Amino acid sequence: MAEVPGPYGPETSMAVELDAVADALLTVWEAARERTTSRVSGAQLRAIMLVEQHEGINLRRLATGLDMLLSSASRLCDRLVAAGMLEREPGRFDRREISLHLTQEARRLLAELRDDRRQQLAAILADMTPEGRQALLRGMREFDEAARHRSASVQSVEAAGPWPGAPSGRPVDLPTQERPGTGARVARTA
Repeated sequence: MAEVPGPYGPETSMAVELDAVADALLTVWEAARERTTSRVSGAQLRAIMLVEQHEGINLRRLATGLDMLLSSASRLCDRLVAAGMLEREPGRFDRREISLHLTQEARRLLAELRDDRRQQLAAILADMTPEGRQALLRGMREFDEAARHRSASVQSVEAAGPWPGAPSGRPVDLPTQERPGTGARVARTA
């Protein structure tokens, strides 16, 4: 592994290399999305996945999770309802509050997508050595755990409000990440 010049440590060098090799994984993901989800756009698919993760999510939280204006998220939901992918239900405690739920069609779409991805990944993994597959799985599990821990830390900072010493009335910059396939930089969320 080549060291990145300057004041960067080995983690930065590894991040550069991981970013380069992650393209293969992202290509598998994107190809599966294109084959499976011709019925929905990328933004609609992200919305469906977010509703799946947070069943009964309200429109405001969906907009926040998608880093969209509330009006844009509402129009996106209108299109997903019309496509038979989402259902809107009045809230239990406040009938003005709308909760979002996946339809069976949306669940089938996600199952198709995941099945396609798994088939493509299995074909690629078959070309690797057993040792390489085990090392990859071990590393990805540790990566997932670290990413979840970091995401939970960022969420607790967001919930706590501005950091001590931050000028009042000014938002505090939170760590960001690039959303795959969009080039958009967003605050990290679960």
